[in-house]
Amino acid sequence: MADPEHGMSNRRSFLVSGTATAATLACTGGDSGYAAAVQDVRRPLPVRLQVGGFPLYELVRYATLAPSSHNTQCWIFKLGEGSITILPDMLRRCPAVDPDDHHLYVSLGCAAENLVQDALAVGLHAEVAFQEASGAIQVDLTATRAVQTPLFETIPLRQSTRAEYDGRAVSAGDLRLLEQAGTGQGVRPLLFTSRPQTEAILEYVARGNTLQIGDPAFVAELGSWMRFNAHDALTAGDGLFSAASGNPTLPHWLGSRLMPFFMTAGHENDKYAKQVRSSSGMAVFVSDANDKAHWVEVGRCYERFALQATALGMRNAMLNQPVEVAELRPQFAAYLGIGTRRPDLVVRFGYGVAMLQSLRRPVDAVIQPGRV
Repeated sequence: MADPEHGMSNRRSFLVSGTATAATLACTGGDSGYAAAVQDVRRPLPVRLQVGGFPLYELVRYATLAPSSHNTQCWIFKLGEGSITILPDMLRRCPAVDPDDHHLYVSLGCAAENLVQDALAVGLHAEVAFQEASGAIQVDLTATRAVQTPLFETIPLRQSTRAEYDGRAVSAGDLRLLEQAGTGQGVRPLLFTSRPQTEAILEYVARGNTLQIGDPAFVAELGSWMRFNAHDALTAGDGLFSAASGNPTLPHWLGSRLMPFFMTAGHENDKYAKQVRSSSGMAVFVSDANDKAHWVEVGRCYERFALQATALGMRNAMLNQPVEVAELRPQFAAYLGIGTRRPDLVVRFGYGVAMLQSLRRPVDAVIQPGRV
């Protein structure tokens, strides 16, 4: 969805001309406590935090390292005897950018995939089932042989890297690995690496961005999740920290006032053009049906794709405007030639440097009291 970890929607970052001090803050997060907190959420929990002999708290911690729209962390985990249920946290939904909760359920799918990968690493097989009636994901755990896959090992390293990449091409073999990782039940990624293809997708990104920037509700919602300085980011433990996009940190009162002036459609479109043209390619995830079960599967497939990219030394980030704007989505689907199927996510990928990672709320804050 960050790092900078901005999850499902592409999070708009505005550039503010700053002094050397501001540039330093952008690199450090403005507070050594932020860097320590980033490492803390990626550090294993004490072994004693188990339920019925299962390391459920640690499984939840790994699950929360998944991306989510606006880094809302829109999930609740309910612990059972040998099971974990992932529930949507509707208080953290984003109705302006995600009115049908598509991205919310994709985020839950990302969390479920992290849980699956970590479960296998500690000797547990995770059976994932979506419960249509409740909108929850049931994950049942049984003993198996422990296997630490390359995807598991990259979970703490994965990030949505909102920066320009270096333009290097990806080998045919690595493209196949990305495609395999991102393919699931009724979901597959379409990979585009030629300049005419990526330029065509960029045009849809720009059209979608222009419409979103012109929507006051979208801009207000985005602003509510912005964290302009380390103190605000540490206090909330969620949202979009400006330094994670390489931008200066500012007092909240100043950042909130400047945001409307610097976040213009023209400026943002220019930024996206540079980002797309520096990328190795674009991936568009497509599902066979437009329902919550498939949205969850999209999340699982995307997370495997992102983890595989990380294992191959690549970065990725989303540019979801063509699928977020309802009036534009059918036109984008027609361009892709996918008929009535829904394009779910638009992802750019390539080689680049790591950026500041994002925070997560404490595990206790996302676990529902009581048992299944």
